[in-house]
Amino acid sequence: MKIGYIRVSTAEQNTIRQEILLRDLGVDEIYIDKASGKSTDRPELKRMMEYVRYGDTVIVESISRFARNTKDLLELVDKLRQKEVEFVSKKEAIDTTTPTGVFMLTIFGAVAQLEREYILQRQNEGIAIAKSQGRYKGRKPIEHPDLKSTVVQWRAGEITATAAMKRLDMKPSTFYRKVKKF
Repeated sequence: MKIGYIRVSTAEQNTIRQEILLRDLGVDEIYIDKASGKSTDRPELKRMMEYVRYGDTVIVESISRFARNTKDLLELVDKLRQKEVEFVSKKEAIDTTTPTGVFMLTIFGAVAQLEREYILQRQNEGIAIAKSQGRYKGRKPIEHPDLKSTVVQWRAGEITATAAMKRLDMKPSTFYRKVKKF
């Protein structure tokens, strides 16, 4: 079977371009993640890695859609190799069934990681410059109109912390940080 894997970094990004490419390549099944590539802890990637079996081929649009650093890339491809599953990256024209393909995979993986590190470096430099000019203040804090009354109810034991977080639509770290201010 030909198995396609697609990843975009955020839920707002579109997967259509990658889907069309993979369908044109005749993939039988597609797994789509809308999550950062900096970690391999992605639900659809995990499902795909469990699903593939001997003789399958995993096809991606580019290495950067599969993994963002060389270590993760090589570990994922090694897991596929142990299951006797081929890996093909269309953009880089990599096929891991050959020694040259494995070598090129390593090189392109290192280049993808370097590119990601350059992007982060430029982003941090831009933020530092904007901060020094007083133009960057970070994201706006979450201000919920019911925060104070909800905290009062929580402290009085009328509701649980979980219920308070759900009512305010806040993650635990945000909730407890906000509570400290009262």
